[in-house]
Amino acid sequence: MASPTNLFYYMIHWQELRSIVQWKLMHTPVHQRDWTDERVSLYECFHYLEQTSRSFATVILELHPELLVPVALFYLILRALDTIEDDMTISLEEKVKLLREFHTMIEQKGWTYNGNGPDEKDRKLLVHFNVVTEEFSRIKPEYRAIIKDIARRMGEGMAEYAGDATHNQNGIETVQGYERYCHFVAGLVGEGLTRLFVESDMAKPALLERPHLQESMGQFLQKTNIIRDVREDWDDKRRFWPREIWSKHVSKFEDLFDKTHQEAALNCSSEMVLNALGHADECLYYLAALREQSVFNFAAIPQTMAIATLALIFRNPFIFQRNVKLTRGQTCQLMMDSSQNLQILFRSFQQSVRAIHRKNTPSDPNFLKISIACGKIEQFIESVFPTQDPEALARKARGEPADPKKAAADAETRKDMLYTVGFMLLLLSILTAIMLTIAWFAGARFDIMLSQLRQGKFSRPDPAEADKLREAYDRNEL
Repeated sequence: MASPTNLFYYMIHWQELRSIVQWKLMHTPVHQRDWTDERVSLYECFHYLEQTSRSFATVILELHPELLVPVALFYLILRALDTIEDDMTISLEEKVKLLREFHTMIEQKGWTYNGNGPDEKDRKLLVHFNVVTEEFSRIKPEYRAIIKDIARRMGEGMAEYAGDATHNQNGIETVQGYERYCHFVAGLVGEGLTRLFVESDMAKPALLERPHLQESMGQFLQKTNIIRDVREDWDDKRRFWPREIWSKHVSKFEDLFDKTHQEAALNCSSEMVLNALGHADECLYYLAALREQSVFNFAAIPQTMAIATLALIFRNPFIFQRNVKLTRGQTCQLMMDSSQNLQILFRSFQQSVRAIHRKNTPSDPNFLKISIACGKIEQFIESVFPTQDPEALARKARGEPADPKKAAADAETRKDMLYTVGFMLLLLSILTAIMLTIAWFAGARFDIMLSQLRQGKFSRPDPAEADKLREAYDRNEL
């Protein structure tokens, strides 16, 4: 049930409520999972998928049947690997051994692990990991080889960082080290997914010849999460912002969370966003090479949310106080924009990039570089989908509507807006009537209130005066 705070928020931001309603009522998945004849082990895998990540589960469950199970298992295997790496209760020796050998354990039927701390969020996945190994043995050998290779390389990278005492104590030192860390935890995921897409003939093989595009898909998401989660990571005694960047703005990393250094902290976060924006145009280039709609949706939705998140946290001081996230209404709108076609997706990207550009300030040391980065993304979008459509200009010169389809869509949007506003007014009226009725049953004297208002008395009387007014009114003295 919606809380009063949420109801009030959506009364003001009714466009977001409209997006939620549209997504819930109008979204039709390209493919739907058929769970009626699923094996128990596969059913359990999907259960843990939904438990470990609701956001990724939503897009994975709508994938083409050919890729549904391999991608779900790929996610669960990497999630299990990440759970081992994150758990600080596991001894370093045991952790390094597990990370380096994990790619062999996924092929051992019945293998489970019960060594995580009791508070580790996803420990149940490892406790019941036998359902994952059971299903992993059933997918195509080509898919198994890809997933095992990525798990091996990712485990090696995680083991390297886990055993690095300098990294554990001081965090990441250089931008190069930051890029390398993001490669191991996210860039390899982009490579693995690309190989699965191409192997299933749902993406152009040319993507395999452009590893930098695969890398950017993973790096862009990871860097966005690292920037957004800076406060949460700091509270967990972890820091991923490279010293090479933050040391330009503050003397100590903890100064970023001190309000007396707010301007320096914002400039530091701007430089982190600038670093992430370098991958944006390559992500768009990658998305244009995907052939199948559900695969396109799967890859596009997280990227659109990432650029919108960057627009939200850019020069936002609240990221140093708490975790800042998109609202549910904003998320639903982005999912709709990302699951139609490439042009609508590009326009959504463009809106977020322009939001960053508007918030950019000349006092920022990286003002010019950020402006250039935003301009580069906009230039790429314009090169693919020019705003000035020659056919539309010709129709406008003849006095015809520039785009009949767009005009019809705008009319439909206005109609939807009227319905939404009407619904909100009706809901507000019903809530008001309910609250007034409850107040009346509780003894509220609306007759006295109206009498006082007619006399021009708008302030609330003190309790003693209120009692006198009530007695006088009951004796018909008013």
